[in-house]
Amino acid sequence: MEVNSVTLLLVEDDAIDAEAIQRAFRQHRIANPFVVVRDGVEALAALRGESEVEVPHPYVVLLDVNMPRMNGIEFLDAIRADPALSRTIVFVLTTSDREEDKVAAYEHNVAGYILKSRAGEDFLEVVKLLRVYWRLVEFPPSQGAAA
Repeated sequence: MEVNSVTLLLVEDDAIDAEAIQRAFRQHRIANPFVVVRDGVEALAALRGESEVEVPHPYVVLLDVNMPRMNGIEFLDAIRADPALSRTIVFVLTTSDREEDKVAAYEHNVAGYILKSRAGEDFLEVVKLLRVYWRLVEFPPSQGAAA
């Protein structure tokens, strides 16, 4: 079954983790387009159309918390304060098991908080979760688009 063409914006500063995530999607024949950026600054610029990186709509963000320049929580602050991006769908995929990061993420209305250590060998389950999400959820045509 074809998965909806939803772009995945992967915000991940670790090149090895980013490649592993992309490889897992390819291995499981999930052909959603990937856009990879290294931190929240690059992600915001891409979402706002202020960079060479293009993020087609609709999109879902897969976000790390621990990153340089602008971490995941700071990124969530910025997009939730931006009327054009405030309804962006974000899943956190991180090494941070800190309670304050989990609370802060959910206070910013993330769709889920997934620990990389728990995903580890069960990363297929994360991939399946996103695949089902894309297949079943209906996205508005201008989700996240600038006004």
